[in-house]
Amino acid sequence: MKTTFIIILPFISLPFSAQKIISEKIYSPKMKKDIETVIITPEIRKGKLYKTVYILHGYSGNPNRTYKQDIPDLIKKSEQFQNIYVLPDGNFNSWYVDSPINNKSQYSTFIGKELVDYVDSHYPTIKDRKSRGILGWSMGGFGAVNVGLKYNQTFSVVGSVCGALDLTYFGENYKNYQVEDVLGVFEKLPSEYLVNNRADKMKNADQYYIFDCGTEDEQMIEMNRNLHKLLTNKRIEHFYTESLGKHDTEYWSKALSNQLALFENYFQ
Repeated sequence: MKTTFIIILPFISLPFSAQKIISEKIYSPKMKKDIETVIITPEIRKGKLYKTVYILHGYSGNPNRTYKQDIPDLIKKSEQFQNIYVLPDGNFNSWYVDSPINNKSQYSTFIGKELVDYVDSHYPTIKDRKSRGILGWSMGGFGAVNVGLKYNQTFSVVGSVCGALDLTYFGENYKNYQVEDVLGVFEKLPSEYLVNNRADKMKNADQYYIFDCGTEDEQMIEMNRNLHKLLTNKRIEHFYTESLGKHDTEYWSKALSNQLALFENYFQ
C-alpha cells in the first residue's frame, strides 16, 4: 500500500499534528485491487476523535479533482468542522454499485464496509453512525443514496447534490453513461434500484436525507423534484432545496459546501 502525505503547516506553530491531505491506495478484498483514496484531516489533537464524511465524485471524476476543483474549500471545511473527509475513487463510471455482472466493480461494499473499516482502524474517528455521513453529486449522488441506504447502520446522514437519482429517466444515457456495464440491460434492472422501492426502505432507515438540485439542470431537476414529491407523499422526513444553476462545477461547488455545513446540524 502506497501512502502520500501533503502537510498543510499551521500559520502559528502549535503542539499538534498539522492538517494533512493523505493519498492512499487502499486494498479491497472483494475486488482484489487497490483503490486510490484521498483522506483530508484537520489538525489531529491527541485524544480527540473526529466525525467522518465520505464524499463520492461524479461521473468521470476523481478524488484529486474533488478537493482541488469541485469543493475547493474542503480543506478549510475539515478544520472548521473538525471532520475527516474521505474521498474514494469511483473508477470513472462505477456508479458505486455492487455489479452483478462485473466482480471487479463492487464499490458499494468497498465504500460502505471495507473503506469504513479501514478508516476507523487507521484514523482517530468516532466509530458511531451518528457521527458518520455520506455525500455525493451527479453519479456520486446516486452512489451516496445507494451506499447510504444499503449501509444505514453505518451512515446516519445521506446527501445528494444534482444527483442522478432515478435511472428510469435516463433513456439512451443508460448506455451512454455505461450504467449498463455495471447493472446490465435496463429491462433487467434489479428492483432495489427503483425509486419506489428505495423510498420504502428510506422510511425505516433512521437516517437524515438532504437533496439539492439546480433549477436549470435539465438532466436532473425533474427526477429530483419527483423524488421530493414521492418522499413527501410517503411522509418520509427529508430536506429538499433548489437554487438557480446548471449541472456544472459552479453549481455543485457551492451546493456541496452548503451541504457539508448542513451535515453538522444532524451529527451527534
